[in-house]
Amino acid sequence: MSNLEHAPRTTECGGPEDVAAGPVSELLTGRDVVLGGPRAMKVTRTLPNRDVRMVGAWCFLDHYGPERTAMRVPPHPHTGLQTVSWLVEGEVLHRDCLGNEQLIRPGQLNLMTTGRAISHSEDSPGDARLHGAQLWVALPSAHRHTAPHFEHHPTLPSLSGPGFTATVLMGELGGVVSPARTYSPLTGAEVSLDGGAEVGIPLRPDFEYAVLALSGTARADGTELVPGPLLYLGTGRSELALAAEGPTRLLLLGGEPFEERIVMWWNFVGRDHEEIVRFRREWMTGDAFGTVPGTTAAPLPAPELPGVPLKPRGRHR
Repeated sequence: MSNLEHAPRTTECGGPEDVAAGPVSELLTGRDVVLGGPRAMKVTRTLPNRDVRMVGAWCFLDHYGPERTAMRVPPHPHTGLQTVSWLVEGEVLHRDCLGNEQLIRPGQLNLMTTGRAISHSEDSPGDARLHGAQLWVALPSAHRHTAPHFEHHPTLPSLSGPGFTATVLMGELGGVVSPARTYSPLTGAEVSLDGGAEVGIPLRPDFEYAVLALSGTARADGTELVPGPLLYLGTGRSELALAAEGPTRLLLLGGEPFEERIVMWWNFVGRDHEEIVRFRREWMTGDAFGTVPGTTAAPLPAPELPGVPLKPRGRHR
């Protein structure tokens, strides 16, 4: 999914100074963002957050629905990241400039690695209930100019025990490894809890983690979690205690702290202001990003850049 804001915020993030040095429980309120178009769709954006801008290499998280709506995202560009599409309800059709066309359904993973440059579109067929999450993973410098490619994984491995099942979207959890290609050590999993469940999910002390409620209500490390805010957990944990009175779905994100500083603006991830300026110019002039076959929608124009150079805004703990 694109960032369709008309005046997107610029964020400089990453680096070890933004990482909690041990376990914390910080409830981060997201902000409502209305995606553009005649039938605008509202999402709750919890990454990047004013206080925590990344969790491992995870740098962007939108949670949308459940609601009856139509997703219509015209062709738009990306650089320097992987887009991770995860559905709880509904269907979304992905098309990209490489010629890939793939319908994603709940429980399946669409993963697009942008490399140097890619463009794509997303549409939901008809007017139906949609519920899901769109995430971005920042690519480290060693891989951010890799050849762009797309993956679809209709089935994914899971970790399970009494009262829970954890579907591993990206990376590794408790020794269970996703088939999706990653470029830095990651965890991305949907954890489904039965009513009355009290479980411990294995974690890596060298990873930082966060958890988001997709549906239902849970207690995570003793903190009540409902759909909306993101609970940042910091580092230094070997287990996460979860409990739920009724059926609940959670999104667990984690990863090795991302050592590089990145600049995010609109749909681009770069390393400095000049690079973002170049990406925008190449998109607007039709260079480098190709065209998306199979769609009649006009490409999404880039917003105007801010009038001041980017400055670091990292949080020192």
